[in-house]
Amino acid sequence: MTPEESAQRATAVVDDSQDVWPAPPARAGQRLYVLKEGDTFIVADAVGDVTGEGDGLFHNDTRLLSSFRLLINGAHPALLSSAVTQDNALFTANLTNRPLPPLGEVSAPEGVIHIERRRFLWDGRLYERLRLTNYSDFGIRLPLQLLFDADFRDMFEVRGQTRSRRGNLETGRIGGRSVAIRYEGLDQVQREVVLSFSHDPRRLSARLAEFEMLLDPREHSALYVEVGDVPSQPSRERWRAGAARARWSLRGRRRRGARVRVPGRLFQAWIDRSESDLALLTTDLPTGPYPYAGIPWFSTPFGRDAVITALQTLWVDPSLARGVLKFLAIHQAVEISAFRDAEPGKIMHETRKGEMAAVNELPFGQYYGGVDTTPLFLMLAGAFEERTADRAFIDGIWPQLVAAAAWIEANIARHDGLLSYARAQATGLANQGWKDSHDSVFHADGSSPQGPIALIEVQGYAYAALRGMAQLAHERGDQAAATRWEQLAQRIAQRVEEAFWLDDLQFYALALDGAGRPCRVRSSNAGHLLFTGLPMPQRGRMVAQQLLSSAFDSGWGIRTLPMGTARFNPMSYHNGSVWPHDVALCAAGIARYGEREGVLKLLDQLFEAASEFGMRLPELFCGFERAAGEAPVAYPVACLPQAWAAGSVFLLLQECLGLRVDARRDAVVVDRPLLPNGMESLAIQSIALRQGRLDLRFRRAGGRVVVYAEHRQSTAPVHIDLRS
Repeated sequence: MTPEESAQRATAVVDDSQDVWPAPPARAGQRLYVLKEGDTFIVADAVGDVTGEGDGLFHNDTRLLSSFRLLINGAHPALLSSAVTQDNALFTANLTNRPLPPLGEVSAPEGVIHIERRRFLWDGRLYERLRLTNYSDFGIRLPLQLLFDADFRDMFEVRGQTRSRRGNLETGRIGGRSVAIRYEGLDQVQREVVLSFSHDPRRLSARLAEFEMLLDPREHSALYVEVGDVPSQPSRERWRAGAARARWSLRGRRRRGARVRVPGRLFQAWIDRSESDLALLTTDLPTGPYPYAGIPWFSTPFGRDAVITALQTLWVDPSLARGVLKFLAIHQAVEISAFRDAEPGKIMHETRKGEMAAVNELPFGQYYGGVDTTPLFLMLAGAFEERTADRAFIDGIWPQLVAAAAWIEANIARHDGLLSYARAQATGLANQGWKDSHDSVFHADGSSPQGPIALIEVQGYAYAALRGMAQLAHERGDQAAATRWEQLAQRIAQRVEEAFWLDDLQFYALALDGAGRPCRVRSSNAGHLLFTGLPMPQRGRMVAQQLLSSAFDSGWGIRTLPMGTARFNPMSYHNGSVWPHDVALCAAGIARYGEREGVLKLLDQLFEAASEFGMRLPELFCGFERAAGEAPVAYPVACLPQAWAAGSVFLLLQECLGLRVDARRDAVVVDRPLLPNGMESLAIQSIALRQGRLDLRFRRAGGRVVVYAEHRQSTAPVHIDLRS
């Protein structure tokens, strides 16, 4: 009997309720593997299994597959290796068999069957191929089971939220080569997941598909599986065509921006992985490319995360900033909603498509509880026009920019000249800056402040936003508006210097509480203030030097809090951990106040951390002090990949190189460039200009770094402004 004949035997539809299958092995410390395409992503273990421990196949904030496990003769296969391709398109697990039962007089020993389990996502569907190869000299009957389940849980349920009631889950509907499971939610939306197989299962139930493959000596066979919202006919041809489209799509996203090329293989691997992760997380929306925040918990449009990612990568890929600005402008708040923390002009913090958001169990369907997203939005708009000189685009969203500035002005007028927040309802976020956990804002004695709260970095964002708006208004000939916004920005700066500066600590307070009392806590938030350029030069240098001190610097990057602070905990989410994007923004602020060598040190530290994390920086990691021979300690539930973590290397490189593109003047400014330690040269290929592209090369020459243009493809002269 051929393998095909064996696989296509008549299917027996059975009740598998009496079957006993082995429990999934313990996962402690095991790496998880991620694929994403559009609004669909999958998180699975090294074997490729989904077990329901926070993993699964998700679509639109709903977990479809909560279990998807492969067994060989009722036992877990032995793992040889696992990997995701460099372009993030395909996952592969190499597996082998454990001992198999006798076939006639022959018992197949362990390790004679190679099982290649390969998968990708395309057009909302999971495609999987199981390629089975018999390396023995005798025929083998291979019993293969796929165990599956679908719980249709909302992302917030998967994260631990409890619900008093849920919708109706239907028993799987079984066809000859497919099983469908359906759920009707409380939002009256019917969600369905269908598993389809290329071969007739020997047994098929609502939770099990069993196949029996007869493998001749030195021969191979393949089983194809697809998971989507409608049945299909999986085949080799469909699998290959879908894989090609998935890879083409990811590669197209990587090629949008300039490319950074360095001679160091490991450093280049970090850059390449960061590019691939940004391509993976970026979804092409009708408004343009948009970087989703991170997988698994935040694979959706966030305002703050996307703006910071776009700022980090603006010099290499301005198209990302364009897509972010357009999406956020369209979703700007136009009415007051206490439930959603919305006010006219405010920019969105988060949007969700799941059932709980749809029935208003939570406010996150379209939520505006971020005090910093609105000024960050304006900062990005100003930076985008300087980078691209795309005045027509900025003109197209000018009403939204003006409305955002008006919201800032109104908020400041209500709160004694400072941009402040207080959630309107208990369902919203208690803290609404980037450190939005419940315990991230506190007084020096560890007590929690009463609101409204004015965070230090948010004042810097407001200052930079209004100055940016003043420049945009000046470009448009509206001198009255330009003067008003510039004057308001200067009033904010003066208010910050008076109210936040702690003379005894030579540092800025974390926040002011509702009574105007400072939270006398040193934090990395002040590094973001440096990034905006608000502090006076002498104070800025003092803060920069402290951020580079051993109290803040873990050896792997700047901690969010220094050791010795109340609530300091290196294993916490925001109170002593290391966040790569936070380190990069602090580094940009430190560079602005003259500590350029400190930026090189921070770049080295994050590079070495990335090397320990497989060249992929996580959302955050623990802030334990670095010890010789030891790796950084992972934070157990960090998103990986995370967009603004992937963007960090680009902002750090920009600050080392002192590089800025000023399209208004058709100029590339290079201010006192430095190269990373041990690197003799660096090339940037295909920098987008207003009317063409430019290649730059940086090279050490004696004790300095020189820069020159290698290729110009521009219809207008480009001036390279090298400053020493």
